[in-house]
Amino acid sequence: MIDVNLINGIALAFEGDAVYSTYIRRHLIFQGLTKPNQLHREATKYVSARAQANLISQMREDKLLTEKEEEIYKRGRNANSHTKAKNADIITYRMSTGFEAIMGYLHMTGAIERLEELIDWCIVRVESTNHDKK
Repeated sequence: MIDVNLINGIALAFEGDAVYSTYIRRHLIFQGLTKPNQLHREATKYVSARAQANLISQMREDKLLTEKEEEIYKRGRNANSHTKAKNADIITYRMSTGFEAIMGYLHMTGAIERLEELIDWCIVRVESTNHDKK
C-alpha cells in the first residue's frame, strides 16, 4: 500500500481531475441535461482550467481549505508536469492542477464527506456566478 501523503502532485491531480469531472457530469445529468453538446458546454463552466483556477482562488480567499489541503494545493500547483495547457496560460494551468490535487488527495484518503463538501461549494459558486451573468 502506498502512503497517499507521498504521492506527487501530478498523480494526485490525475486522480482529482477524474473524480471532480465525474461529480460534475452526474450533477449536470441530474439537472436534466442529456445532449452531449449541452453537457460538454455546461461542464466546461466547472472543469476548465480557468474555472478551477477561479474556484481555488475563491476557496483560498474564503479560507475554506485546511492546512493539509493548502499544502496539497501547493504540491500540485508547484509540480512540474512537462505538459502544456491547451486553453490556459501556465499560471492558470498550475492553479487548476493544484485544485485537482486536492480533489485527488481527498478521494484517495477516503475523505469523501469533505470532498463532496468542497465539490458542492464549487457547484453553488459556479451556478451563482453564471446566474448573475444572465
